[in-house]
Amino acid sequence: QVQLVESGGGLVQPGGSLRLSCAASGFTFGTFSRCAMSWYRQAPGKERELVAEISAAVSTNYADSVKGRFTISRDNGKDTVYLQMNSLKPEDAAVYYCHAQTFYKLNYWGQGTQVTVSS
Repeated sequence: QVQLVESGGGLVQPGGSLRLSCAASGFTFGTFSRCAMSWYRQAPGKERELVAEISAAVSTNYADSVKGRFTISRDNGKDTVYLQMNSLKPEDAAVYYCHAQTFYKLNYWGQGTQVTVSS
C-alpha cells in the first residue's frame, strides 16, 4: 500500500527557510521514479492550491506566488521529494500536502505538515 509521509514543517519567522520532505513507501521497485510529484497547500478557509510539481522527467512548475523562493526536487533513490522554501512570508502559512500521481494516473496524498510563518 502506497503511503506518503511529510515532515519538516514548523514555526519560522518571516524571511526564514524550511525544507519539507515527503517520503514515499509501498511503491514497487522503480515505480516512484515514474510518478509525478507535487506539493499543495491549504490555508484556513481557503481551497487547496498547487504549490509546485515535478514530473518523472524532472521538469518543474511553480505557482506564481512562490516562484524564485521555493524549489522542488526529488531523490528517486530514496523515494523522496523535497520542497525547499526560502524567504517565507506570512501568507505561506498553511498545511502542506504531498501528492503523487502514478504512471497509471492513480493519486495518493500525504497527511500534511503544518507550516506557520510568524514573528
